[in-house]
Amino acid sequence: MSVRHHPSRPADRRVRVQGRPVDAYPALAPEAARGSVRRVTVVGEEVLSRPCLEVTEFGTAELSALIDDMFLTMYVADGAGLAANQVGVALRLFVYDCPDDDGIRHVGHIVNPVLDLPDPGSRRLVDEFEGCLSVPGATMAVPRPDRSVVRGSDKDGNPLVIEGMGYFARCLQHEADHLVGHTYLDRLSKRDRKDALRQMEDRRDDVFAQRAVKAGTLGT
Repeated sequence: MSVRHHPSRPADRRVRVQGRPVDAYPALAPEAARGSVRRVTVVGEEVLSRPCLEVTEFGTAELSALIDDMFLTMYVADGAGLAANQVGVALRLFVYDCPDDDGIRHVGHIVNPVLDLPDPGSRRLVDEFEGCLSVPGATMAVPRPDRSVVRGSDKDGNPLVIEGMGYFARCLQHEADHLVGHTYLDRLSKRDRKDALRQMEDRRDDVFAQRAVKAGTLGT
């Protein structure tokens, strides 16, 4: 998921890492320093349109390296979240570094997430613009519930429950969609989907150029 704004990520208060508050945190998650940039897949590629597989082996060097690479790739692409199939790996995993509407920064990863949404009777939909790193340059308004919870585990198999409100709730839903083979385009009308694809065609080269510059500034 692409960021709504492009703030510098402050290395200070009001940060939750893996759902837990911390007193201080760097501007970029430490995983990024260990990672390598991977290519971001683009809508139309098969890996984005099929459900991802459950992760069955935890605590492995391969899983840790994938998470490290995903964090760095997300930062290079100016993202707020990134699913594994967006780097061509069809596993149920995503990473995030995303603010909520109260200015709290949420950072972490979750493996094999299951998304819980409010019951329809208590659900409040918010229609807000949304972008995707795999639909470079396009943004469209997408209605989503303003609250969501994902339940899964960390890379070592420890259970996790991550709750999101506002924009962070949108991020969790967006990334969970990826893992079942959907992008936000699948939630649009045919007319709006064509508009988004037209935006992507017009802007993707500029987006790719910006990512190349950002990769250089991060020392990759």
